[in-house]
Amino acid sequence: MSGAPEAAVGIPHQSYGAIFLRFLRFGSLAWGGPVAQIGMIQKELVEEERWITKERFRRALAVYQVLPGPEAHELCVYFGMLARGRMGGFLAGLGFMLPGFLLMFALSWLYVGSQDALTGGWAAAFAALQAAVLALIVRAVHRIGAHAAHDRWLLAIAAASLLASLAGAHFSVSLLAGGAAYALLKTGRRRWALLAALAWAGLVTYVLVDSGAPAALAAPAAEPGAPATLLEIFWSGLKSGLLTFGGAYTVIPFLQDDAVVRGGWMSNEQFLDGIAMSGVLPAPLIIFATFVGFVAGGVAGALLLTFAIFLPAFLFTLVAHEPLERLTANPAVHGFLDGVTAAVVGLIAATAIGLAPAVLDSAPAVAVFAGALTLLYLLKHRLAIVLVIGLAAAAGLLFF
Repeated sequence: MSGAPEAAVGIPHQSYGAIFLRFLRFGSLAWGGPVAQIGMIQKELVEEERWITKERFRRALAVYQVLPGPEAHELCVYFGMLARGRMGGFLAGLGFMLPGFLLMFALSWLYVGSQDALTGGWAAAFAALQAAVLALIVRAVHRIGAHAAHDRWLLAIAAASLLASLAGAHFSVSLLAGGAAYALLKTGRRRWALLAALAWAGLVTYVLVDSGAPAALAAPAAEPGAPATLLEIFWSGLKSGLLTFGGAYTVIPFLQDDAVVRGGWMSNEQFLDGIAMSGVLPAPLIIFATFVGFVAGGVAGALLLTFAIFLPAFLFTLVAHEPLERLTANPAVHGFLDGVTAAVVGLIAATAIGLAPAVLDSAPAVAVFAGALTLLYLLKHRLAIVLVIGLAAAAGLLFF
């Protein structure tokens, strides 16, 4: 009957090997960011093979868009679990992330091994890439913010989080205060929401007066090259994996805080180089965590940070998909997570402001930044990021 909902055909029998290889293929083709990755999975498994209905797919996607973690990876785990239980989910998630991990691991090994040789053309290319990555982050603030800050209250939370981060307040304060204030507001408790906002403002004011300067514009607290313990690396990855609300770019302020500002495991320039390399790989952008772990702790650090940052994405799906689906439908919980996501937008903006003085230190760098940002707004192709990074590297070789 015309206009009737399309029924699911059902999930065909899948061996563990077939599940792994299918999602390994998805991972090998995962160019163009989460929208392209999710579209690829939806087209093949929902529209063509009809494992589940479109409505069920939308419900599952809505859960992972609310929860932290890379949504495309979580969807792969979800489909694998539907096919062959928790082991199927694990193999699907592993297959999807493996191509990007192996490529990033190889690039990290080459990068660290050739640090002393990064002169001349290579140094110029990476300098230009850093300006392009800053443009990527600025574009992400606008793109994620347009979705996350969809009313004036969420916009105010994002702005307050930006100011709090610049003042030097710990990011956990902004996340908790923003989430609590919006949850109270959405459940009709406006007075309590106002009290939460005032307490947040008072704490930020105290921090600002006590520090005497915007912390995000100050020099990093630690010199690059400080040793990192495996426990510190694991905790940084796990914490970042639990806080990536709203897309892979939201992991940037948390890893940058640990790796550059507080830990001193690397410089801002190295951190941006890692993001640039991840932008040209078929993988979620969050795979740059492998690079951070490699610079901080070698092979063990790369493996541990990658494991820790992806761990929540596996566990949310394998252990608690159905309870989380019910939980995220609760207005208070949904309001809290919306507030947290808006606060993260402010944190990303503060990170971009903090990175700008070190990156935009010459006229060519400013020109690359402006050109990259313009292209990111104009280009709608799934490989726009790859193209922008490639053009930036070429510009560095030609003009820096």
